[in-house]
Amino acid sequence: MGQKVNPINMRLPLTKDWRSKWFASKKDYAQFLRQDLAARKLIEVKLGSRAAVSKIDIERSPNLVTVTLQTAKAGVVIGRGGTGATELKQAIEKIFKVPVRVNIEEIKRPELQAKLVAENIAHQLEKRIMFRRAVKAAAASSMRAGAKGVRIEVSGRLGGTEMSRREKEVQGSVPLHTIRADVDFAKASALYPGAGLIGVKVWIYRGELS
Repeated sequence: MGQKVNPINMRLPLTKDWRSKWFASKKDYAQFLRQDLAARKLIEVKLGSRAAVSKIDIERSPNLVTVTLQTAKAGVVIGRGGTGATELKQAIEKIFKVPVRVNIEEIKRPELQAKLVAENIAHQLEKRIMFRRAVKAAAASSMRAGAKGVRIEVSGRLGGTEMSRREKEVQGSVPLHTIRADVDFAKASALYPGAGLIGVKVWIYRGELS
């Protein structure tokens, strides 16, 4: 059987950082975890793919929760006159029951974020664009943006065929066994008309970290 390890989890805490930063006792752990998952789901449902949110970091202190969003479209998250950010902050506070600070960081090069690339491919597949064209275009775009290597895998009933299969596109090098390598990884799924779900996995190698 294949032994598969998430490239981000494997690099904690050497070159990657935790997405949630807090400590809890046994009696509070389950509640804190439920709140974290609920907040992440709320943000994804409320903003959707239109805001291009790449990463959500949650950090707890005794009387404050700090939520940091990394997005390629900060204006969509903030909204007109800051109304979008205010509404989002109020909705998150209802989950955590404590004051919440929302930080919004803009991503300069979304082509180097695996989550955004995977979601972009999934969105194209749902619009019936040929999977090979979508995958090759996404990989080429990431390489032009400065990536050292890109690996993309799609699996399912590709092209609406009867039997599912797996196809992959590799450009450059993606050293998954090198711990100091800065590898970003993400998964997405597309509901292909008439063929069910198609899975998308993206690895982007952005160079070595000292």
